[in-house]
Amino acid sequence: MAACAVGVCDGSGFVYDEATQTASPCKCRPQLVSRARARALSAVIPKRYRGVSFERMPVVDMPPHIVREVRRYTDDISAQLDAGRGLWFMGDVGTGKTTLAMLVSRAALDAGRSVAIYSLPRLLAEIRGTYEDGAQHSYVDLLERLSAVDLLHIDDVGAERTSEWVLEQLYSIINARYEEERAIVITTNLEPAELTEQITERAVSRLLEICGDPLPLFGEDKRRPHEDDARLPAPVARDLRPAS
Repeated sequence: MAACAVGVCDGSGFVYDEATQTASPCKCRPQLVSRARARALSAVIPKRYRGVSFERMPVVDMPPHIVREVRRYTDDISAQLDAGRGLWFMGDVGTGKTTLAMLVSRAALDAGRSVAIYSLPRLLAEIRGTYEDGAQHSYVDLLERLSAVDLLHIDDVGAERTSEWVLEQLYSIINARYEEERAIVITTNLEPAELTEQITERAVSRLLEICGDPLPLFGEDKRRPHEDDARLPAPVARDLRPAS
């Protein structure tokens, strides 16, 4: 049995009072329930990102103020998750958005919190699978699990071809997280106005409330091979605030 996250109970999620012979829920119980519900979800850092670090490339080559914001979040990860605050990474392909998001997810996992990590196309594929004959989980069960996990990490928001079905599923997930005050970390290649056209204003409005202003990363695609990598500029943060 796992140890109690707050050092009070025996790991069961209940505190037993011998004098009254009664048991009461421990402060760690919500985390235990959340982890139990998350077991059927994807909570594994992909192999490519298992070695990511604030002290290694490509993070050390990213805009310092963006990295500082992410480090501030991860240094206080439990409080951020308890408050339902997330992060939104936006910018060009190959500028490190997923790397920074994986740092957040890893910090949450290291803190013993429940995490679900998906690209949007893969998440929608799992939802489609719940409608198949013999599916292990129902759509309602999957949505409840996605709502309960401490951190939902979704890559490539806006990448899926828009349809009424896609919009309905994405909004249901975002709205469930919003109503339960649960954190979301997203990455997208689209700026807020473009994303609004892709996934609707009501979905973007809820993401902004959960995640705050997007953290922008723009620049050359670091994944593409170049003859002279030394001449490539580092990703830059673009000021998206309207001119005064």
